[in-house]
Amino acid sequence: MTVHPGPRTLAFNKPYDVLPCFTDAEGRTSLGDYIEVPGVYAAGRLDRDSEGLLLLTSDGALAHYITDPQHHLPKVYLAQVERTPDESALEQLRGGVVLSGKRTRSAQARLLVEEPQLPERPVPIRFRKNVPTAWLELTLHEGMNRQVRRMTAAVGHPTLRLVRIAIGPITLGDLQPGQWRELTQAEVAQIYSDKQAVLRGVPNTASPRR
Repeated sequence: MTVHPGPRTLAFNKPYDVLPCFTDAEGRTSLGDYIEVPGVYAAGRLDRDSEGLLLLTSDGALAHYITDPQHHLPKVYLAQVERTPDESALEQLRGGVVLSGKRTRSAQARLLVEEPQLPERPVPIRFRKNVPTAWLELTLHEGMNRQVRRMTAAVGHPTLRLVRIAIGPITLGDLQPGQWRELTQAEVAQIYSDKQAVLRGVPNTASPRR
């Protein structure tokens, strides 16, 4: 048996319809169906109907840095939305929208010219005749409950499909749905480095690892 000294941190491409926990009393598909690494837990959430990058770690301090909004760790999402947002809607997303009486932090939001190359979802999104869809790239620095979906709905463009592609310097890369890989010590250190750069307001010029 291979012995892994010290904390372990994994990058996992969570498929659609998988719960972000290891067990479920109702027998629904969960992380435990894909990952058998003892002692790791999800650092943050990715809802059952969302897909993409989820970090899991046995390092409590690292989990805190990833999930605590005071560290401003950027999280990047691709969102397929109903209709094509105009510049006014994008500006609303960038400036923050009010959700449950609280305004979201400033975010980056851009309309993608081309549809991103993503694996097909096992359950296709619902299409409505005469209602076009568009893809947005959104970068947030906080993690309110179902924040992306609530933000796009608030500006009139409900999210149909949501995929997280990056958390700080860690990107989804070529991980396929259901696959995971272990982060190196250098990658874990870079998460902290990115956080410090954000707090200082200094761009981090290091090349992100996949």
